[in-house]
Parts: sequence; structure tokens; C-alpha cells
Amino acid sequence: MGNLSGLLATQDSSDVPVMASGINVSSITGGAAGAATIPAQPGQTAYMTGFEITSGGATAGALLTATVTGLAGGTMSYVISVPTGATLSANPAWVSFYPALAASGPNVALVLNLPAAAGRTAAALSVQGFYL
Repeated sequence: MGNLSGLLATQDSSDVPVMASGINVSSITGGAAGAATIPAQPGQTAYMTGFEITSGGATAGALLTATVTGLAGGTMSYVISVPTGATLSANPAWVSFYPALAASGPNVALVLNLPAAAGRTAAALSVQGFYL
């Protein structure tokens, strides 16, 4: 195995990945809409490496469209199925991006949005990423 000390010694601290887990909303109770955000940083571009969505069931099942906004390529959409039944749980959505997806420019936030669902018992959102 090679020597990594030179690489590690020259790493700029601004290149170190940061976790942005539910910075704006880490947990949603009831049927409310919510978002998890990698915030905008002046002079830096945000990158998203992945996200997770978990949800409980609802009194009325629904197909919801979760979106990721602020991306260089435009908004990405994902269908999330919320089952009928308050004691049930939806299949979790675990999405990874490799390579990471860049924001549309410096000082632009990346936002994972989940719409409201009538009678949903709970949901949680988490996003991961870094800045360069």
C-alpha cells in the first residue's frame, strides 16, 4: 500500500465532506410537507452524495413526488409510495449519487422536498453532501 501522508497533509479543509442531515427539517410529524437542505455557502458549490426518505403509513395511501432542487442538471423527481394504514411503513428510499451531483452554481442550496400526505403518521428526511 502506498504512502498517503503527503496526500493527507495537503488536503484543504474546504474539500472535506460535510454531513447535512435534515438541517432544515430532520423529522416530520403528521402529514406535513418537509425539506432537508445542504445550505448555500458563499463562494462554494454544494454537492449531494445521497439522501434517505422514510415514512409511516397514512389514513389514505398516496403516491408522492419527492424532488431534489438546486441541481446543475435541473430538478430530479422520485415517486414515494405511502401505504394505507397508520401502523404500516413505506419502503425506505435510499439514493446514492456517484459521482456526486453538483448545485447549479456557487452559493446555491440543494434541497430534498417531500410533499404533505393526509393522515401520514411520520416521515424523516436526510441528505448528505459536501462543498468545494
